[in-house]
Amino acid sequence: TLVRELREKCHCFPALLATKMSAPRSFVLTGAVLLSCGALFSAFVPTPVTRTSAPTASSNLPTAAMSAAALVAPTAAHAAGEGSVWIPALSAVGAGFAIGLAAIGSGVGQGIASGRCIDGISRQPEVADDLRGVLLLSLAFMESLTIYGLVIALVLLFANPLIK
Repeated sequence: TLVRELREKCHCFPALLATKMSAPRSFVLTGAVLLSCGALFSAFVPTPVTRTSAPTASSNLPTAAMSAAALVAPTAAHAAGEGSVWIPALSAVGAGFAIGLAAIGSGVGQGIASGRCIDGISRQPEVADDLRGVLLLSLAFMESLTIYGLVIALVLLFANPLIK
């Protein structure tokens, strides 16, 4: 009855109802997303496994001791001298990260820039030449950053300043 009276008096009743229902709808959707995230988290994160064999010594180390060992590892690598395997190994990992992150960043940036340029050309075809020139210049700058990552990777692999 109240709904019927409001419909007769106000022609904008659906809009009024939609604004009054936005907060509860938001709460319901937020709760649904949180529940689904919790369900996914519990489905994909494994439960702790009980061991039947004797635990190793490294599993009994406290977290502080393991953190201290991780902080001291670079110092130990420098102290080991010429026979150390840490510096070349970590340099190879650093080189992989350098070229990988440079390639990913440049690829994403070039894709976004090219897509925006195509959108601009499709909206205003008369400025296609200007946009194309600016796009090629920006792509060259983005590619130069990838080449810098490659140079860093090559230096770490073949002319490492940390190895004497």
